[in-house]
Amino acid sequence: KMTLLLALVALISAFGSSFQYGYNVSVINAPAPYMQDFYNQTYFNRSGKPMDSGFQTLLWSLTVSMYPLGGFFGSLVVWPLVNNCGRKGTLLINNLFSITAAVLMGTSELAKTFEVIILSRVIMGIYAGLASNVVPMFLGEMSPKNLRGAIGVVPQLFITIGILVAQILGLNSILGNAEGWPLLLGLTGIPSLIQLLTLPFFPESPRYLLIQKGNEEQARQALQKLRGWDDVDDEIEEMRQEDRSEKEEGHFSVLSLCTFRALRWQLISIVVMMMGQQLSGVNAVFYYADRIFQSAGVDSNNVQYVTVSIGAINVVMTLLAVFIVESLGRRILLLAGFGLCCVACAVLTLALNLQATVSWMSYLSIVCVIVYIIGHAIGASPIPFVMITEMFLQSSRPAAFMVGGSVHWLCNFTVGLVFLYMEAGLGPYSFLIFCAICLATIVYIFFIVPETKNKTFMEINRIMAKRNKVEIQDDKEELKDFHAVPDGQAGKKGTSSSKL
Repeated sequence: KMTLLLALVALISAFGSSFQYGYNVSVINAPAPYMQDFYNQTYFNRSGKPMDSGFQTLLWSLTVSMYPLGGFFGSLVVWPLVNNCGRKGTLLINNLFSITAAVLMGTSELAKTFEVIILSRVIMGIYAGLASNVVPMFLGEMSPKNLRGAIGVVPQLFITIGILVAQILGLNSILGNAEGWPLLLGLTGIPSLIQLLTLPFFPESPRYLLIQKGNEEQARQALQKLRGWDDVDDEIEEMRQEDRSEKEEGHFSVLSLCTFRALRWQLISIVVMMMGQQLSGVNAVFYYADRIFQSAGVDSNNVQYVTVSIGAINVVMTLLAVFIVESLGRRILLLAGFGLCCVACAVLTLALNLQATVSWMSYLSIVCVIVYIIGHAIGASPIPFVMITEMFLQSSRPAAFMVGGSVHWLCNFTVGLVFLYMEAGLGPYSFLIFCAICLATIVYIFFIVPETKNKTFMEINRIMAKRNKVEIQDDKEELKDFHAVPDGQAGKKGTSSSKL
């Protein structure tokens, strides 16, 4: 069952970390013109001549793209940090990045420097890169197996809430104006402060305490608090079993993970899902949304309200995913999510091409955007991070998150960089490329990715071992146990282990 403590840990770590990832994704969209004016004015005050448009475009694309680049750097330090400082410790240290960046961005106008904003976007990116990997890992390791999917979607839910809050606060009438934008950028420090003050009172990941720190007593206490009852022997035993099978392999670095045959398909699956998630064009659809609505006849002053409503749909559908992921399973949501995105991209290409000649096509393109957002929100966005937690055991999980996170942020960075050129060259046909990527991801998931709902980490590991054509060490452990049990019970033990 869901205990109050588990719910609070999920909310505080997701609000303190994931929320800001989403907030900073969309926070600079609304005040962009005012920030660019500030860049111009600052440059003019320093040099006495206006900034030329090429340089301004370069500065602005740096402001936007430094965030995912920072996210990539953040992903690279996931593995050493979570192994040495723990999951909770890493989240606490990470807040310092966010608070520093918030102070710098909030005071940039007073200090009359735009370089600080670009630097802060890198720092904020490092923060988001760590947060986007550590929160799903932390929550996935704390959750009982029947709630792991639902709790694993919570970070994504808070990312969408962050995007929505940034869109609302970014409305012209609130903070998306010439006076308000430094405050809009600086607000991001507040969730971090809250997390810094509250998270120390919550337990560390029990798996980390037992498997990596070897402290069974602390792990047991943490589990008892999280589960709300004293009898946690089954879960402790499952962790010990995982620990034993891991002892053979030791800790994985990224290099050893990439060359280790027993984890080959898990690793390929994570890379494919992360590439699919980012290269399916979600950022491009958000980016295009304003123009699609304008072409459908929405007044340009009202487009921002439409953007907010799209943000709200995103939140509602991700919330739905929290409730259905345990009943429907991961595979269905992944296939349905990418499927909706695939169809939406194909139809959108058609609608954008015909909208000059057929009057109602512009409304069809709005429907496509909404269907696409729904598809991404229920499957493509939240589930891949849940799957990294589930497909890897304790010793390889940090390295797996590092690989998955790096792919996530590099692809995010690439789409941001390349999309403008793609759009200039291909126009609406750019969406056919996204359509093909979604289709390829669906085919891969259909044939390779197993259902992980309600299974322990060891059971999932066994399913993947068959695919990797390797033997699992754990069976030898059980054979040793057989000799110690009298014959009558050996049969029982045999049946219980064969069910696994």
